[in-house]
Amino acid sequence: MAVSVPLVSSGELAAHLRDEAVLVCDCRFAGDAGGSRAQYLSGHVPGAIHVYWLDDLSATDTAVTTFLPNAEEAAERLGRLGITQEKTVVAYSDGGNLYASRLWHVLAHYGHERVALLDGGIEKWQAEGRPLEAGAVSPVPGRFEPRAPGGRGGTGPATGIGSAEIFARLDDPSMRIVDVRAPAEFTGDERRAARGGHIPGAVLWPWDENLQADGTLRDPAEIRARAQAAGLSPEHELVTYCQGGVRAAHAALALRVAGYPHVRIYDGSWADWGNDPALPVQTVRHLERAPS
Repeated sequence: MAVSVPLVSSGELAAHLRDEAVLVCDCRFAGDAGGSRAQYLSGHVPGAIHVYWLDDLSATDTAVTTFLPNAEEAAERLGRLGITQEKTVVAYSDGGNLYASRLWHVLAHYGHERVALLDGGIEKWQAEGRPLEAGAVSPVPGRFEPRAPGGRGGTGPATGIGSAEIFARLDDPSMRIVDVRAPAEFTGDERRAARGGHIPGAVLWPWDENLQADGTLRDPAEIRARAQAAGLSPEHELVTYCQGGVRAAHAALALRVAGYPHVRIYDGSWADWGNDPALPVQTVRHLERAPS
């Protein structure tokens, strides 16, 4: 199954469901590891393996935030899941494919571009009357070889960035910081770290406004229009962030689908920035937003 953009339709997946070169991953999150596993066992896309984002797709130390696993951790965990460079990975979850985007982020970060989300997630699959399978599917372990993550100006679909570089470039006109959280988090009314607010100069661009009512991604032209209304240009280097890097990954994928080539994800996001007293924050009393 060829993947030219990081999305596949339910019909495309159904046609390749038993293809040995395709690995389907159920990435739903139901509050904790036990709940997520139980949800998977109760019914999943046939042949799908279970992927839990905290254990499989995050660094070991999550005391502050959910950074991506390092290269050694990624090689061990992704290989254990049976993800190899020869596999085309199709990830899905519910709720607009939010947690499936984390798997896309990790794989793209380590140079594996044969990865896509099932557009509309499991909700669309079920709404179309497609089959579910109960019980566990055991992964067949393989060898995952992380490739060097892309840096600034790299060609990868999603490259990382940390707080030190963001701070050093707050006045860089070529970079735009994109806050994809809810408006109350952006203003500081809802505080989920030691400090509330946003990174100075950030543009509010909520991730979920890139979704249609059925959970599928909006048309690329609509996403581009949203981005342009917020002052985001394809020539800019865009940095997305949220609370812990998951919503940021979804927004980055949407920008990728819409033709934005220079997107980076701050995986530490507000949990990292908002808890570091050495970094500046900005709050607003009156929120002005571009039309969605």
